[in-house]
Amino acid sequence: MAAKKKKKVTKKVTKKKFTPEKVRKAGPSKRKGKNDLSEVAIESIKDVALDVFNVANSGELPEMVMPQRNLKNVTYDKKTGYFEMAGNMKTRRLDVNSVKTFAQTLRLMSLAKDMVADDDFATKREAYYVSKNWGDAKFGEQRESDSVLDDIEGMFSLKDITREILRFRPEEHGGSVVGALTVIDHDPETGEAIRSDCAAMGSGAYTIPSSVDHLGFETTADFIIAIETGGMFQRLNHHRYWRNSNCILVEMSGVPTRATRRFTRRLSQDLKLPVYVFVDCDPYGICNIYRTLKVGSGAAAHVNKDFCVPNATFMGVTPQDIIDFQLEDATHPLLPVDIKRAKDALKNDPFFKAHPKWVKAIKQMLKMGVRAEQQAFAKWGLNFVIEEYLPTKIKDAKNFLP
Repeated sequence: MAAKKKKKVTKKVTKKKFTPEKVRKAGPSKRKGKNDLSEVAIESIKDVALDVFNVANSGELPEMVMPQRNLKNVTYDKKTGYFEMAGNMKTRRLDVNSVKTFAQTLRLMSLAKDMVADDDFATKREAYYVSKNWGDAKFGEQRESDSVLDDIEGMFSLKDITREILRFRPEEHGGSVVGALTVIDHDPETGEAIRSDCAAMGSGAYTIPSSVDHLGFETTADFIIAIETGGMFQRLNHHRYWRNSNCILVEMSGVPTRATRRFTRRLSQDLKLPVYVFVDCDPYGICNIYRTLKVGSGAAAHVNKDFCVPNATFMGVTPQDIIDFQLEDATHPLLPVDIKRAKDALKNDPFFKAHPKWVKAIKQMLKMGVRAEQQAFAKWGLNFVIEEYLPTKIKDAKNFLP
């Protein structure tokens, strides 16, 4: 495609007027939240601890059973739309080889019980440091405490008890949002409604909180764009793309956090809005970022039903976009890790294997041997992505990759 004469992007726009009939509303999620499941969480923890005590007291070796958390233990059905646990379980038995991990599991469960009872919380990093007072049971690295915490969540997942219910939070924020959306929260002390207009954030954006099920929404938007990079999100926000296109922009900042996925899922599901995903054209953007948002991950399959967006579709950047928009000289060679990730997806990932269009696209990328970033469109001008790429793609949304 030859370079087109660039249109001038103006910051002065006329805000569209919407009739009340076009406003879509959604109250708090009907999914059980932390207050509904607090007692269930406490009793579940007590039951496991009591069972361990009784078995040990009888002279037997106590054990805890939990799901295996990997891609080999998931199934994917297009009708369901997300990764589900296949049913393979692992047993953590108290013996000389597992005594430390067994003790760490019980200590983290005890910490969770206290936090639920006191309505307190700990970040995952804080949970790691709390263990420094556990003597021989302390964690050596945070990845060890994260893994045990994920096992605990998996163990209680059949009762809908998630990490959030157990009062553990990630360190990172949940992502940023701008556009035709009002988020309705409440003051925890007075109960007074707090309305955040995501179209009136100045040069900033609304920050997604760690828990989102209590939020209400109002919108006039026609669709949502979930964006990989902060730089692209800032460009679209700076030029008020969301106003001219009547949409909501969600910044994922790489692989989206659970809060970002849940927030986007609620917008999509409760407000009946399509979600278009805009990431780099590389195996990481496709096989990690997009796949995780759309169907979840193998490691967290026990909670995927609530933390993914099954109706999301892939807008770009696609391998074919590199050709159609003449970006060949704005690409980078695929690295060995890229090639391995793409081949692994074709061979082992149930989602990609279930969609012939994705198999074709990934094979095309491997054959081309290159990757392209979202920013590659700047070859044709800083705002080419706003003036040409996004309008062209969205007109053909029905043909986006699944």
